[in-house]
Amino acid sequence: MSSKQTNSDDLFLDAINLLEELIAIPSFSKEENKTADCLENFFLQKNIKANRHLNNVWATNKYFDQNKKSLLLNSHHDTVKPNAGYTLNPFEPIEKDGKLFGLGSNDAGGPLVSLLATFVHFYGAQLPFNLIFAASAEEEISGKNGIEALLKELPKIDCAIVGEPTLLNMAVAEKGLLVLDCIAHGKAGHAARNEGVNAIYVAMKDIEWLSTFCFPKTSSLLGPVHLAVTSIHTENKAHNIVPSECNFLVDVRVNELYSFKEIISIIKENIQSEIHPRSIRLKSSFIDKSHPLVKAGTQLGISSYGSPTCSDMALMDFPSLKIGPGDSARSHSADEFIYISEIKEGIKRYIELIKNYESEITKSNS
Repeated sequence: MSSKQTNSDDLFLDAINLLEELIAIPSFSKEENKTADCLENFFLQKNIKANRHLNNVWATNKYFDQNKKSLLLNSHHDTVKPNAGYTLNPFEPIEKDGKLFGLGSNDAGGPLVSLLATFVHFYGAQLPFNLIFAASAEEEISGKNGIEALLKELPKIDCAIVGEPTLLNMAVAEKGLLVLDCIAHGKAGHAARNEGVNAIYVAMKDIEWLSTFCFPKTSSLLGPVHLAVTSIHTENKAHNIVPSECNFLVDVRVNELYSFKEIISIIKENIQSEIHPRSIRLKSSFIDKSHPLVKAGTQLGISSYGSPTCSDMALMDFPSLKIGPGDSARSHSADEFIYISEIKEGIKRYIELIKNYESEITKSNS
């Protein structure tokens, strides 16, 4: 590896300044145009050519070579909306007690700016692989104009580091997300008489089964499949009508041992309600422990785990490793924050990880 690299203190200060700028700009999913502008401007100041597709911003290293394999560094710049529990201005970056407060500071601003600082560090280096940095949109809603749209524009990717708050541990597997709209059918009647078939009662029997059934195959990394009924309603406005239809929503977190087709088939065999999958895009993911990225992290003493939460990894058809500064438990919380020291450590850890990955690739090429 050769060429001048940016001083670590400068990387850290740039990352903090950029994160404060991003916090101050509302960037709800599908409304990230101004944070995309901010990221483009950051690249302009660094004399790095940036590319943009919709609200996704990306760049390649200085010596990009289409004959080399490519490592993607990806995180997202959209946020959820602030919840009602906020006591601070969610769009005012506040440094206090070693913390940086603000909406998106932890999820995923900290990982985003740490990965970007890492990309800048290696931008002018001669590496045995390409580096591609991508700040994607619509991650919080798994939107189709985020990473899914961007991947069609990028050069071929061989593997990725996905920046999410993991306490800098390696998420080597991730549960898939299957959302089911279910409809229980009955027969309308007058509530004062013994008429009709109450669709709510039909739904209740199905929900009882869903709440007690255990899928037999348990993953050593991701544990069992988890189901949760998260909404139930009828169209009835009047109190005196037995409902003929009851709708309920099921959130299913699927381990890598089941396909979505298998999950749907098992549920259909055991409940009366109609089942309509909203999407089958967000599948479970897994990267083998023998992959050079995982080996690079293991050499640093980084522990690995299976993540119950879904990220853009679900939309990647190549091996990917989720890791980043911050804590997932703080995501979407009131008065969200990240420790400033976590960002400094995140940059350091990402750089070490890529250096070790370089060593693994060099060994495999020799």
